[in-house]
Amino acid sequence: MPIDPVPTGPVTTEPRGFVSGPDQHEQLLAVLTEAGVELGEYDHRIVEWLTRSPGQDWGTVATIASWVKRAGTPNP
Repeated sequence: MPIDPVPTGPVTTEPRGFVSGPDQHEQLLAVLTEAGVELGEYDHRIVEWLTRSPGQDWGTVATIASWVKRAGTPNP
């Protein structure tokens, strides 16, 4: 199954695919860093929990990452 990238616009369907916990972790941290979000120790704990705890899937992480990307992008 192809992996949908982090959406750059409104999410109308669940992003598809399987992305391992470590890869989700890396991608979410990259989006937060790109957006200029400074992370504290607890922030890192939550990123860890979100991306590595059982039950979290790519659709959830990709949607949250999409929110971060879109929040930092001015509307046309």
